[in-house]
Amino acid sequence: MSKITFWLNDRLIEEDEAAGTQTLLRYLRDDRHMPGTKEGCGEGDCGACTVALVERKDDGSATFRAVNSCLMFLPMCQGKRIYTVEALRKRSRSMESSSSGFHPVQWSMVKTRGSQCGYCTPGIIMSIFEACYREDMGEEWQLDDQLCGNLCRCTGYRPIRDAARDVAGARPEDRFLAELNNFRPGSAAMDKYEADYEGSDQIYYQPASLQALWQIRAEHPKALLVAGGTDIGLWATKFHFDMPVVVGLEAIEDLKQLQRTDTHWQIGGGVNLTRLHETVGAEISGIDKMMRVFGSRQIRSRATVGGNICNASPIGDTPPMFIALGAQVVIAGSGGQRRVPLDEFFLAYRKTALQADEVLLRLDVPHPSSTSFFATYKVSKRRELDISAVAAGMFVDFDAAGNVSVIRLAYGGVAATPIRATSAEAFLLGKAWTDENISAAMACIDDDFSPISDHRGSARYRTLLARNLLRGFFLESQRSDRDRVVDRPSGTVMPSAALGAK
Repeated sequence: MSKITFWLNDRLIEEDEAAGTQTLLRYLRDDRHMPGTKEGCGEGDCGACTVALVERKDDGSATFRAVNSCLMFLPMCQGKRIYTVEALRKRSRSMESSSSGFHPVQWSMVKTRGSQCGYCTPGIIMSIFEACYREDMGEEWQLDDQLCGNLCRCTGYRPIRDAARDVAGARPEDRFLAELNNFRPGSAAMDKYEADYEGSDQIYYQPASLQALWQIRAEHPKALLVAGGTDIGLWATKFHFDMPVVVGLEAIEDLKQLQRTDTHWQIGGGVNLTRLHETVGAEISGIDKMMRVFGSRQIRSRATVGGNICNASPIGDTPPMFIALGAQVVIAGSGGQRRVPLDEFFLAYRKTALQADEVLLRLDVPHPSSTSFFATYKVSKRRELDISAVAAGMFVDFDAAGNVSVIRLAYGGVAATPIRATSAEAFLLGKAWTDENISAAMACIDDDFSPISDHRGSARYRTLLARNLLRGFFLESQRSDRDRVVDRPSGTVMPSAALGAK
């Protein structure tokens, strides 16, 4: 079995003893004695464990991505370049900094007094580190988004945000920028992302092709498949499940394709949600809106489209929006490929149309027409980094007379699977898009869903939400700027102009 080979700060690591499901966080702290990366929640909520990795962008350039090290199994680092907070101390000074040579991000936290007890600070530093080298930090909401995955127990959010604003997009001419500019996939002894690793009685395969995947699955039919690990990572950190054979999918390039055709987007099952947001969300505002409230940036930079769908959670946020857009799933197996409409992919609670030897290869998502309107909604107890009580994706198109020609109303959180409001759709189809007809369709929703009551909301509450979201969709469709995603900054950090100050 091969070693796991990756760059950690300035050092090339070759590891052959760690367990296959040991997390990067535990490896850093226990095996490498690097305590700068902290452990808080162990489930991707607090951000104390944030590190940065180098990722290739669709245009061939490279960028930093802040991620949760507590949710990455060590073999997922194969072929990657990882940075922890310890790497920031040694740098060539090119911006204002302290005499001891701290990175501008660290120095900005000092200047704004953003660090209080200090426990969360290394993770916050690494989140802002990503922002420092981004080229798209021109909007206020992006500062909130960059930091919403980092919990500060001392409530020092305003100075932390000030520190982020101070350096966001600065891109200092230092060795980190040089390493980005010189990045080449497969360079610096990182010649492959494929892994075939055994450690502590665990086997971790990371094949580089679908053909290799089929072979592994034939030999290990009960092996666990993992993509980004943002859900399955908890099986190791919280539930301590026995996972003797794991197959990672992130080295398979066929799963990471993201292409725009004349008729639709082809979105590979292994495309992470940050790529989805930056590429497809830039064109389809409903996807942009949902991605802004999907987990945190650290989560989105690891979570995959296929993982969120194949998880088959009834409260997953991406299935309703893709169902509303009329997406089809392309399923691949050793015997070939087949297509399934996404609204037929979910068979029962946590059960999908995938056979034992199949994977979700990609989604085909049609482009909305010029006459259509598409929107997404998420209702949860807090805005950032929360699980939905109800999520929805809604799509409507019209004929020449202005009547409804296509309508898809998809919901999560109201049934055992993501589901369409078929009775409401049938009522509206062919009718005028009016307030009167919407009111009548809202009453039909009672026939479509039988939600449960749980700690996120009662059945009655969820039914009322489903109705009111349809009303909101109609009202939003009447706006002249209906395709614009409205920026609603956090109340504690609202710009003075928003408060009416002179």
